[in-house]
Amino acid sequence: MEDTFGRNIRYLRLSVTELCDLRCRYCMAEEGVCKRGHEELCSFEELREFTAAAAALGVTKLRVTGGEPLVRRGIVELCAMLRAVPGIEELCLTTNGTRLEQLAAPLKEAGVDRLNISLDTLRPERYREITRTGELENVLRSIEAAERAGFENIKLNCVLLGGMNDDEIGDFVRLTAKKPWQVRFIELMPMGVCAAWPPERFLPAQEVLSRVPELRPAPQRRRAAVPPAGSGGNGRTDRADELRLLRGLHKNTHHGGREAQALPALGRGARAARSYPVRSWKQPSAGAS
Repeated sequence: MEDTFGRNIRYLRLSVTELCDLRCRYCMAEEGVCKRGHEELCSFEELREFTAAAAALGVTKLRVTGGEPLVRRGIVELCAMLRAVPGIEELCLTTNGTRLEQLAAPLKEAGVDRLNISLDTLRPERYREITRTGELENVLRSIEAAERAGFENIKLNCVLLGGMNDDEIGDFVRLTAKKPWQVRFIELMPMGVCAAWPPERFLPAQEVLSRVPELRPAPQRRRAAVPPAGSGGNGRTDRADELRLLRGLHKNTHHGGREAQALPALGRGARAARSYPVRSWKQPSAGAS
C-alpha cells in the first residue's frame, strides 16, 4: 500500500476499546463515554483477521490503542494473537499506565515489543487534577515494572497544556538525562471537550525549544529514499534519551485529542510531515559557563 505521498504504509493503529479508566480533561467528559454492547465490538478473531489482511498488504508494525487498551478483558491474550500474525514484525502498545504494573511482564511474554505511556505531569496533585481520578504513583510503579519486564526505549507522551503543565517542560527534558526514556511533547488540539478552551491553553510544540534553548536538532541518521509511513517520515530509528515534538492534527480530521503527527523538521519544505527530534538536555559539568 502507498499513501498520496508515495510512502509505503507499514504501520497500523488498532483501537481495541473506547473505554478508559481515567477522565483526562482534554480527552474525555467527566461522565466518560457510553459503553457499547459486546456485540458492537470487534471480537479477538475479527481483530486478528483484520490485522492479517493488513499484514498481507505490507503492514509490519502494529500499535494497540484505545481508549485505554488495558481495560479490555483478555488484552494479554489478544496481544499474543496479534503478534503471531505472519508479517507482523513489531507490536507496540499505548497505555496510560494505570494497570500496567500487573500486566507488564505478561504483555512482554505475549510479544509486545514497545510501550508508549501517557504522562502529562510529574506532580501527584496535578496528575489527579488533569486525570480527575488517577494517581501518579501507580504510573511510576508501572514504568518501573515495565523496565523489570525487559521493555526498553520506553516512550512518555506528554500533552502540552498552557497554564496547566507547561511549567514542567524543563522537568521532562531533564528526565531524559536521568532515565533511558524518550519524551514526546504533543500539541493539544482544539476539538472535542477542549474545543472551547481559551487560546492560551494551546501551545505550539516550538514552545519547548523556547523554554529550553539548550536543545538543538539531533543529526539525521539513515534516511530512506522513500520514507515509510509511520517511521516519522525520515527512515530513522527511534532511540531513548531524546525528545520529540509532535504537532496536532487539524481539527477537521475528526481524530481524538491525543492523535498527533510529526512536526516538520526546521528548514525543510517537504510535502509530508517529518519528525523533528532534538537532543536530550544534558546536565552541565561543574564549573561550566
